Amino acid sequence: MTSPELAEEVLDDLELLRARDPRGLLPAVAGAGAQVRETARLTEEANLAPVTGGGRPRGLIIVGRREGAVAASVLRALLGNSSPVTVDVVPGPALPVWAGPSDIAVVATRTGEGSYAVGPAYEAARRGVALVGIGAEGAPLHAACAGARAPYVALPGSRVQHTTLWSLLTPMLRLATELQLLPAAVADVDAVAAALDEVAGECGPARESFVNPAKTLALELLDALPVIAAEGPLAGAAATRIADQLATLAGLPATGFRLPDQRVAACAVLGGPLARGQEDDFFRDRADDEGRRLRLLTIRDADAGAHDGAGEREPRSAAEAMQSVLHTAGAHGVPVSGLAEHGDPARFGRLPRLARQLAVADFSAVYLALALDRERALRP
Repeated sequence: MTSPELAEEVLDDLELLRARDPRGLLPAVAGAGAQVRETARLTEEANLAPVTGGGRPRGLIIVGRREGAVAASVLRALLGNSSPVTVDVVPGPALPVWAGPSDIAVVATRTGEGSYAVGPAYEAARRGVALVGIGAEGAPLHAACAGARAPYVALPGSRVQHTTLWSLLTPMLRLATELQLLPAAVADVDAVAAALDEVAGECGPARESFVNPAKTLALELLDALPVIAAEGPLAGAAATRIADQLATLAGLPATGFRLPDQRVAACAVLGGPLARGQEDDFFRDRADDEGRRLRLLTIRDADAGAHDGAGEREPRSAAEAMQSVLHTAGAHGVPVSGLAEHGDPARFGRLPRLARQLAVADFSAVYLALALDRERALRP
């Protein structure tokens, strides 16, 4: 296992980071704000009016995997339980049997290739389902959408794998806004881009570890087994993304629990056999530790416990469940890392706050991969 001291040396060495990052993951993550602005322009050029002009659909069917599925989950969480339309996320290659002319299908993929992307597009055209495509310029999905006279957001070929979440989410936000499912203020992509730019300045490779939230988190996770506690459905979508990034980029398994419904399970894990216990000696020599230990990673959403449109509320709110989880962690000696809680998160709106959390997590996953030299090790 790489020692924290050696890992910190790697993370603060710009030349070594560049050498260990052949795909350019760090520049791609740092450019997330620019990615949002460029994708917003490409979405405008794609012209969603042929799809949105027919009014509000019965449902949105979003075909996507990994980043596409996370983007769909974010949209569904923003719409909430009072949404006037259903939002179904399917992996492809087929559309649900009930899909029809009163629905809109969105096929979201970085590459625009593969049967799981192209098949649903042709099926939507055959069944009269309104279609929107998101994928690489000139990809087979692009041709399928052109044949159906459907809008297609053509992404540049420069998009880097594992860093295209905002390229897939931005067109979905624009679609929801034009359908009047989300207020423009809630889905403000300019505010999201500004938040992402700010995190890029705070978490970029030139910032040393002791003043860099993402590098600090990467060092905390270096010898940990992360347990992610997400406060509500929007934070839950972020938790899915973070667990996937940690596993895919750094090879680190993470367990996620969405609160309040998984409070009991989260507390059972934090108080279980993998917890160090109250007898933990803070001044012990960490070099003597055997294996990994639990670390709680919290994702907060101050709006998760609010009443929904019908005036209903969970009997136990997400915030109360989070306090219970934090108490259990403290009682059993499990250290806690709060995601993107530096600065003043309250000055951001709900979606920009999520953008900050995802950006810090993306930076941390990349830093962890580079500290472990995973990128060069995985090259063919």
